[in-house]
Amino acid sequence: MNTGAAPLVISADGPRPHPVHDGDRIWPETNCYIDLWVELLHALGRDPVPAFACALSADHDGGQWTFLKVTQEDLRRLYGLEVTEENVWMPLVDTVESGPARQLLHTVEVDSWWLPDTAGTDYHHNHVKTTIVPVRFDREQRQLTYIHNSGTHSLAGDDFAGIFGLGDSPRSGLLPYVEQIRWFPDRQEPDVLLPIVREHLSRRAPGNPIDRLAGDVRSAVGWLPDAGMETFHLWAFATLRQCGATAELAADLSSHLGADLAPGAAEAAPCFLDVARGAKAVQFKMARAARGRTVEVDDLLTAMGRAWTRGVDIVAESVAV
Repeated sequence: MNTGAAPLVISADGPRPHPVHDGDRIWPETNCYIDLWVELLHALGRDPVPAFACALSADHDGGQWTFLKVTQEDLRRLYGLEVTEENVWMPLVDTVESGPARQLLHTVEVDSWWLPDTAGTDYHHNHVKTTIVPVRFDREQRQLTYIHNSGTHSLAGDDFAGIFGLGDSPRSGLLPYVEQIRWFPDRQEPDVLLPIVREHLSRRAPGNPIDRLAGDVRSAVGWLPDAGMETFHLWAFATLRQCGATAELAADLSSHLGADLAPGAAEAAPCFLDVARGAKAVQFKMARAARGRTVEVDDLLTAMGRAWTRGVDIVAESVAV
């Protein structure tokens, strides 16, 4: 079937993980969706850093930091990639198998229980929702190569059956959320990164998101000791990890802009890295608080707030907002 889309080809072996996932990063992983797109764009031979413009419109809403996602509009304008929801009317295994003939890739919401790359955390231990992109599919051999988190991985056998709910493998009656990805090269817009950066800056919430995060953290000092460490990890992921990872991505974007498009933007990178380091330091302190220890986080949070404001102001000035 000719839809006008160009083929999307990814090597089954996959490239080395993108530098965003280097072990010496402050936050080597961000969230499952951003990590997925970093490695997918990298595997497709595209630079994922321009997609980090979404970091500039992140916020804290009083309960959590923005779960960062690259917008569908940004993907189309930057890379010519169209992302839409798949109407899953066939069995999931048939839907994924149909992708190559339809010249598309899928993102698929799955259970981490069946993903070997999560060994040591969720693999055969916890039922946790996450998203993968199947790259190579062998139904007969029950083998799947997929992109997830920081790279390209493989699974087989019972894990294949589990992902797709085959045989006696338990599966919820709810259909997973699935997206289709198609490539239309002519829809990629030239010289579009600066306008996208300006648009994200224009969508910032009033005030400073770090100040709102700080209020959440100070409140948590009081209730975390009674909540248990499992709740601490869930809370920290939704707040401090997302803040820190967002800031580190904003530093990458700032360096990218400053290298060519917006002289001066690179000066924002150290500010955002200070936020990323500060978030990790506060997270360590809050782990102590969750165990009933007395901690002081005000100075760190104040410094993070100032660094975020300075970083965003530098980027805004460099792109003439």
